[in-house]
Amino acid sequence: MIKNILVPQDGSPYSKAALDYSIWLAKKFGAGLKGLFVIDTVALEGPFLHDLSGSLGFEPFLNFSAKMREALEERGKTILTAFDEACAAKGVASESMTSVGIVAGEICDRAKVADLVVVGRRGVNAQFEYDMLGSTTESVMRRSPKPVLVVPEKFTEPKKPLLAYDGSPNASKAMRSAAEWAKTLGLPLTVLTVSSSGGEAALLDEARKYLAPYNIEAKFVHQQGDAPVVIESYYKDNDHDLLFMGTSHHSRIVEMVLGSTTEHVLRAVEGPVFLER
Repeated sequence: MIKNILVPQDGSPYSKAALDYSIWLAKKFGAGLKGLFVIDTVALEGPFLHDLSGSLGFEPFLNFSAKMREALEERGKTILTAFDEACAAKGVASESMTSVGIVAGEICDRAKVADLVVVGRRGVNAQFEYDMLGSTTESVMRRSPKPVLVVPEKFTEPKKPLLAYDGSPNASKAMRSAAEWAKTLGLPLTVLTVSSSGGEAALLDEARKYLAPYNIEAKFVHQQGDAPVVIESYYKDNDHDLLFMGTSHHSRIVEMVLGSTTEHVLRAVEGPVFLER
């Protein structure tokens, strides 16, 4: 059950959407929110200063990093004040905190004492990122010790969730979460299995038996084909607006690569994606 939700904040429209989704979930699950602003050490140290001074033709002055940190601290205070005010306005318990470090690393470290991490699909540097996912978001998804909900730029209350189930341990975890969400939110749940050569009957039977005690409205669908393409097409063709899935991987290489199915779907599906790993 979700009782502690970590919501990284950077002032971008995507982090605002993450807050909107988190407030909605907090009210439904009776959870509290933890807002986190990270002072990024990449902006304070390393090649950034040297590149800047070189391009401008002067030696970096000694207190540049200190002034930059002060500016970021002030920005963080402003962002977290808005976070607390938004939570208070909706009657949601909140706690805000600032940390210093590599952004993704700090988020994953704080995630150890959360039940869910909610992040925007992209962040404050979205205009400089040409992929569908921001680099920080992608790193958090690879490394987070807890489930991650990746959300789009604008909040829309989900009404029609879809679970992509392949029988793997991570998909089983995602099925548990999907069942709890469907039960708590009063929503129907569609379970989709994809195979290229049989085995679908056993998977669907597993899902039926698992979901039966939850007494939720459930639909079970099997399709043949390439899993990433089928999941994307079924989600879009049937107007689903929330996807649950486990990371697809077979070894520790998941730390470097999310897995072809997971990666494809995250880039192709525009709505929120709940990812279990």
